[in-house]
Amino acid sequence: MKMRSTEAPYYFVPGPSRWPMLAGISMLATMAGASGWVNDAAWGHYLCLAGIVAMLAVLFGWFGEAIGESEAGLYSRRIDYSFRWSMGWFIFSEVMFFAAFFGALFYARVISMPWLSDLDHKLLWPDFAPQWGNAGPAGVVDTFSTMGPFPIPTINTALLLTSGVTLTISHHALRAGHRAKTAFWLAATILLGAVFMGFQAYEYIHAYHELNLKLTSGIYGSTFFMLTGFHGFHVTMGAIMLSVVLARVLKGHFTPENHFAFEGAAWYWHFVDVVWLGLYVVVYWL
Repeated sequence: MKMRSTEAPYYFVPGPSRWPMLAGISMLATMAGASGWVNDAAWGHYLCLAGIVAMLAVLFGWFGEAIGESEAGLYSRRIDYSFRWSMGWFIFSEVMFFAAFFGALFYARVISMPWLSDLDHKLLWPDFAPQWGNAGPAGVVDTFSTMGPFPIPTINTALLLTSGVTLTISHHALRAGHRAKTAFWLAATILLGAVFMGFQAYEYIHAYHELNLKLTSGIYGSTFFMLTGFHGFHVTMGAIMLSVVLARVLKGHFTPENHFAFEGAAWYWHFVDVVWLGLYVVVYWL
């Protein structure tokens, strides 16, 4: 967001917007389609892909409208404060989102596994060992191999940590008024994120075809793909946000003093980095 000397002295209140409703509908379509897809419904992948395309269209329109308001000088310092608080609470909601998934993983590993192997359950499953990554006590899950930390997860960790460094360099360049340097390091950050997603896609292909590790591979498979998949979704969204910011940098929308759009996207990206470190340790190493 760029503050101008002619910025509005009041608190700008936009008119009714169609974007939140359209975003909700597209997200509902995406998740409903994904649910049908994993359950082999014929319409599932079509609805999921349609929802994704609709969400991208919504983001394009919503971002464009907000950028137009900013460049028209409608935003004041009070709006800047509101954006900062809103982004902070949004990231907090994301922390709770991932905390629920990490909690599910903790319950499955630390509580359920020992419980299924206690003395009472030995009568039902005498050969069951409470070792994480097994196929479960009932023998209804196909045998699979677990995913280790080498080499792809470790490479991806290095990529995301490096992207955090390049983004910080870009931010310092923006604060110093060096637009070309800002754009270069921001583009490097986006490229590192894209490479990360490419490696994750390859990891999924490897898991399905060589390790027989699937979403249906018991609690291990479901928690693995749930945590890494949602994180990959967040990386994708973060890369989209940074791409929009890059386009605005190239157009000269930001000043060294006023550039919250850059800062907000950077906060989100650093949050994604931190979540990945937790995933790397808990999912791949422990």
